[in-house]
Amino acid sequence: MSSGNKKSCFNNRCGFTKLVFPVSQHTSGSMSAEYVDLGNDSESKSEPNSSLAFNDPAFADVVLSFHSSASSDTNIYAITRVFLHSHILQQCKYFAAVLSERWRDSRQFSEGPNHQKRIHIDMTVPASRTIDAYLLVLQLLYAKDNKILLKDVSKALSALPVAAEWLYDDCITACVQYLGTVPWTEEEEKKVMDIVPPLQLQGPQELLSRIKPKSVTAVKDMLSELVHAAIHFHPNGANVKTFVANLLKNHASRSVVKLVLDDTFTKSLSTLKDSAEEYLKPNVNGQQCQIEDLQKVTLHTTLVNSKRLLWLLETMIELGVADDAVTEWSEQADLSANLLRIFNDDVWLTCVPSLQVLLLGCTFNLASEVAAGFITASYQVRKRLVECWLPVLDGFREPPSQTVPSAKLHPLRQRHEVVFLVIISTLPHEDAQILLPQCLGFASQTVEECGHLTEAFNVWFCRAGWH
Repeated sequence: MSSGNKKSCFNNRCGFTKLVFPVSQHTSGSMSAEYVDLGNDSESKSEPNSSLAFNDPAFADVVLSFHSSASSDTNIYAITRVFLHSHILQQCKYFAAVLSERWRDSRQFSEGPNHQKRIHIDMTVPASRTIDAYLLVLQLLYAKDNKILLKDVSKALSALPVAAEWLYDDCITACVQYLGTVPWTEEEEKKVMDIVPPLQLQGPQELLSRIKPKSVTAVKDMLSELVHAAIHFHPNGANVKTFVANLLKNHASRSVVKLVLDDTFTKSLSTLKDSAEEYLKPNVNGQQCQIEDLQKVTLHTTLVNSKRLLWLLETMIELGVADDAVTEWSEQADLSANLLRIFNDDVWLTCVPSLQVLLLGCTFNLASEVAAGFITASYQVRKRLVECWLPVLDGFREPPSQTVPSAKLHPLRQRHEVVFLVIISTLPHEDAQILLPQCLGFASQTVEECGHLTEAFNVWFCRAGWH
C-alpha cells in the first residue's frame, strides 16, 4: 500500500466503516497498513482543533505504540503505531500526567516530517482487550460527536475499560449514558455485569440498577404484587391468573414462591375469618332490614374471599408448596364453627348459593393431597383436619336446584366423604373410634351410595379383631 496515498483502503480489521480517519500503522513482519477510510473528516475532528486529524503523521507530535500481548491472534498485529497530538491526548488525565514536564527526562523523541519533535509512548495491550478498543477511544478524543462512534453496546463496552484506564472522564460518561439508554440482549447484559462493576466507577450506579435491585426483597415484593393483582379482580381476571400462575411455576426459586403464596394465603384466610365474624356480629345499630342488608354484603365479601382462597390453594398444590397451608387450614376450628352457623341460616342459600361448594372445595383439595400422600402431614395435622372440617361437611345443605344443579353436588360431597374416611383410616385406632361415628351423616344417601362408609367401618372392626 502506497505511503503517499493518505486515504488508502485498510483491511478494516478494527471494524470502522463510515468515518474518515487515518488509522494506525500496523507492523507484523512484512505486513503493514497506513490508513483506513472511515467516512467524513469534518464530522470526526474535534471542533476546537479542526486542523488536527486522528493518526495524521504530518503534524503529529506523539507516536503511541501498542504492543499486543496476544500476538498469536491473527486479527491483531504485534505492534500498532498511532500518530497523535499531545493537546488532544491531554483530555485524558493519564496522558496529561505522562506528557507533563515531570516525566520529560524519561521520554523518547524522534523527528517528524516537519522537523518537529515527536514523543514516543509505548503501551502493552492486555490479553483481555483488543487494539480496536484502544483505537476507538483515541478516535473518540478527536470526534466532535461521540454518538457517531458509539453506535452499539459492544463498542461502548469495549471502550469503557480503556477510558477508565486512561481516566478519560468524558468518554466514561458518554459510554455509561449510551449503555443506560439502550436495551441489552441477554449476552450483552452478562457482559455489562462482567465489565462494569470491576471498574469501580463513580457514575454507573444508575446503569447497574437496571440489573441489581436496591432491595433484597425485590423479587418477593414483585411476585406478591402480581399474586395480589391476580386475585383482586384484575380486568382480565382469568387470563391474568393463568399468566401469574405460569410465572410462579417457572420461577427459579421455589422457596421464594412458597414464601409469597404462604403469606398471601395467610392474609386471605384472615380476611375470610373477619368477614365470617362480621356476618354473625354485624357492627351496626339499626332496624332489622339494615342488619340483613349488611349481612348480605358481608356474605358477598365472604364469597369473594373464598374464591381467592380456592385459586391460591389450587396454585400452591400444583406447585407443591401447600404443606404449611394444610397445617394452617387444620387449625381453623373457630372459622369452621362460624361457617357452620352461617350455613344453618337460610340467607346464604339465596345470596351466595355457591359459598359452601367453594369452601368445601378448599378443604377437599388439601385433604385429597394428604390422603394421597402428596403432602406429608403429621398425625396431629391429619387428625385436626378431619376434626375441624367434618362438621361443615356433615352440615352440607344443597342450594335450590335452579341456582346450583344438584347433580353437581353429589359427586363433590361423596368424594369429600371418601377422602375424610381415608384420612381417618391412617389415624390410630382410638382416634378412628371417635371420628367414625361422627361420619354417620354420610349415610344420608341410599345404601348403595354408602359403600365407602360401610368399608370404613369394616376396616375398623377388622383391625379391632387383631387385638
